[in-house]
Amino acid sequence: MNEAEAVAPGARPWKDKATSFDWKAMTASYKSSGQANDPGPGWGRAAGYSLEKIDKDLGLLGKPIGIASYKPYQSSGEDFLHNYLGNVGIPIELSPNFPTNADVALLTQAAAKDPKIVDKIKGNLLAGKTVFITSGLLGALQGKGIEDILEVRDTGRKVALHDFLNGYGAGNGESLNDPKRETPPVLFPELAFYTNDSWGIIRGVANAKGFPILLMNRYGGGVLYVLTMPENPGDFYNLPQGVTTEIKRYLQRDFPVRLDAADRVSLFAYDNGAFVVQSFRDDDTAVNLSLLGEGVKLRDMTTGKLIEAKPADGRADAWRRQGVPVRTEFAAAVAPHSYRVYKIEK
Repeated sequence: MNEAEAVAPGARPWKDKATSFDWKAMTASYKSSGQANDPGPGWGRAAGYSLEKIDKDLGLLGKPIGIASYKPYQSSGEDFLHNYLGNVGIPIELSPNFPTNADVALLTQAAAKDPKIVDKIKGNLLAGKTVFITSGLLGALQGKGIEDILEVRDTGRKVALHDFLNGYGAGNGESLNDPKRETPPVLFPELAFYTNDSWGIIRGVANAKGFPILLMNRYGGGVLYVLTMPENPGDFYNLPQGVTTEIKRYLQRDFPVRLDAADRVSLFAYDNGAFVVQSFRDDDTAVNLSLLGEGVKLRDMTTGKLIEAKPADGRADAWRRQGVPVRTEFAAAVAPHSYRVYKIEK
């Protein structure tokens, strides 16, 4: 019979940081049995300590919200992609029911399981809504009616990209690469499209040739976007932060809070204005928090203090003229393997 053992702290490069899980506080909270062979706190105490800490914050949260996404029962395709999106800061509200009432819907290859999916996409677009489909879903729907909505196809070829730009048209836009680190090549499917029918608003470049990462196409009163996914979804972590930030600008255009951060930092949002930023990284991480609306306030519920907004940089007026909702920006930071709770205040 195995003897009970104390839980070992393991190798934690962040052990001296002020993290959400305080190892010393956990061990100090253990109540010894007083017996000579008492091993000390085990995994049960570690789990109990974690739950006790989280319990203090649960009352601050409302009902979870996220970008509506559809996965029919018994469906597969681009499996676990939603998890990777969540781990680059995009909260997902996954459902087996098609999001007819959602202003923005994200559909992955799994949605192809629904034989009426093309008609449902058309319905949302004709109702003036926004639909994002992945390159995986586009490929699965080729020859099944998606051509009635847009003339974009998966060529079956692959391309390795490590330079990325935003903006419309050849020669326009700005680099989305991180000047402080070299981007490793990321393999993408090659999509073919007709210019002026669809617009590439994020693109990768290889040897002076552009390849679409995010395409925009108007249909009825709505907007359809095609998001080209890396062949390996884990390569989301290798994309420059500028690329994922630009994707969020379109996908979360009207979302109450948007997170601009490095990979492996997640956002959990709630309908009462509360949200949680959770880091799975080994280092301190600076984040930018973009809140919907002008002049809104942000409170750090951990400290109880208001966070000072960043100075306006003139983009608000430009966005207002373009019909893009104005947002207020805040700088924050999160410790390694830790979370922070915030609350939006009007």
